[in-house]
Amino acid sequence: MPSSGKRPPLQVPQLMITDEDGGQEGSSVDSGGESPHENDRLMESDDDGGNVRQIGAPSAARGSSGALSAGPPAGARMGRRFTLNPLIFAKEERDARRQSLAQLKLSYYPSNAHPEAYDAGLGFCGWFLMCLSWILFLTTFPISICFCIKVVQEYERAVIFRLGRLIGGGAKGPGIFFVMPCIESYTKVDLRTVSFNVPPQEILTKDSVTVSVDAVVYYRVCNATVSVANVENAHHSTRLLAQTTLRNMLGMRNLSEILSDRDNIASCMQTLLDEATESWGIKVERVEIKDVRLPIQLQRAMAAEAEATREARAKVIAAEGEQLASKSLREAASIIAQSPAALQLRYLQTLNSVAAEKNSTIIFPLPVELVKHFIG
Repeated sequence: MPSSGKRPPLQVPQLMITDEDGGQEGSSVDSGGESPHENDRLMESDDDGGNVRQIGAPSAARGSSGALSAGPPAGARMGRRFTLNPLIFAKEERDARRQSLAQLKLSYYPSNAHPEAYDAGLGFCGWFLMCLSWILFLTTFPISICFCIKVVQEYERAVIFRLGRLIGGGAKGPGIFFVMPCIESYTKVDLRTVSFNVPPQEILTKDSVTVSVDAVVYYRVCNATVSVANVENAHHSTRLLAQTTLRNMLGMRNLSEILSDRDNIASCMQTLLDEATESWGIKVERVEIKDVRLPIQLQRAMAAEAEATREARAKVIAAEGEQLASKSLREAASIIAQSPAALQLRYLQTLNSVAAEKNSTIIFPLPVELVKHFIG
């Protein structure tokens, strides 16, 4: 602020007054710290685009001599209208200066992962320690270069800290990079895909059945800087999160769904883990359900149920076979009853089959025709 203590002039938005036929426009003038009522003065032009007068809160404008000049008659102001284009343009300019949603999200993102915080000033102590580090490096140059030159592999990245602050530019590597002695430290991060087994989790399903389920999770570090700055141990945290997510996912499903819909469960679990670990710089690529183990009693009960189901199906199949056989016998009996010769042939066929047996005594029944003569 100025040292004189004078109040700065107020800036008022421009408001234009034009004629209906698109004549000359006027603009408001800066009050320059005058009274607040003078800030509301506007410019007015005549119908012919000639003289320009100030109008506003006062009914008349002061001339150069200090006298008040009368305003135009009422009839001369009937065809005039206000133009709000300058106000609209000012609003658009303010909207353009506003931060977008992405910028707001970045501004509220944790400071330890904010890229603009990496290049913050070191301060006097920081520069002093940096100078001492350079002096130490130059003093012991032939030996110090062996400790300051570092190499990271193609699948690795190095996150460098200088006096506790992240260095701008992101993680270094692959290849050679330089580390200042005493004031800089680095952490290597492996970017290769890692897999781990989720320990068997005792889960109570929705239908009150206790099962033991284990899984395999495949993930990798997609942002080395965030994985170091935002979480203490990204790998351990991912393992713990996988266990809790597996319990929560299976606790809302029935046993039949767990046994028959493993692919859908694995896909949902992979999506949840990927969204939760995004702020840790972790990308979950795949989740697989390995084994679902049931209690011994439940296994026996399910085995007995399956055996009973198989026996029931066997009985149904046997009954259906007997039904078809009885239908065939009925049709054959009706055909034989209609033909006496066919009945005699069937009788002889039966005698032939009995004679083939190794029996010592064979009893032949008398034909019905012979018995009729004795009865008659």
